[in-house]
Amino acid sequence: MESNNEGELDIIISNVVATFRTRCHLNLRTIALEGNNVIYKPEQGTVTMKLRKPRITANIWSSGKIICTGASSEDEAKLGARRLARCLQKLGFKVKFSAFKVVNVMAGCSMPFKISLIDFTKKNRPIATYEPELYPAAMYTMRQPKATIKVFSTGSVTILAPSVVNVAAAVQHVYPLLSECRRPL
Repeated sequence: MESNNEGELDIIISNVVATFRTRCHLNLRTIALEGNNVIYKPEQGTVTMKLRKPRITANIWSSGKIICTGASSEDEAKLGARRLARCLQKLGFKVKFSAFKVVNVMAGCSMPFKISLIDFTKKNRPIATYEPELYPAAMYTMRQPKATIKVFSTGSVTILAPSVVNVAAAVQHVYPLLSECRRPL
């Protein structure tokens, strides 16, 4: 989370959300009774399964759609999804791993300076919003690359984007804008 001597920022990926399909119907009751590390939620129509390595949590629907959360990279998310599909195959389902897609990446970094949020929102008015009564950060929504950035006055920045590439591009785009709005020490 600290900046390097060369002016580069360390971006820490905290969560990668991915989806995939099994291309077969899943009996949630069978998964709940025979699977390991599962929580059956019949009122929601899902089973939650956790893997230890890689550390991911998956929500499983009877339609065969699965959402995996908690990975720290795109590769780890894919590995976890494939391991999950293998666990379901071992329970007797004819699972075919398909339609894998990373849908959301959450990352964070710290700027080497504090930021005046009021100045930041005034200079970037239509894109940036700041309502201190509702939330302590300024929201900056980018269309290209697609990303949502939360900027805190301490210099902490949280980025939500559909891929790791978009996260890096969003930080490169917003850094000069934040640098203009440095808060005096």
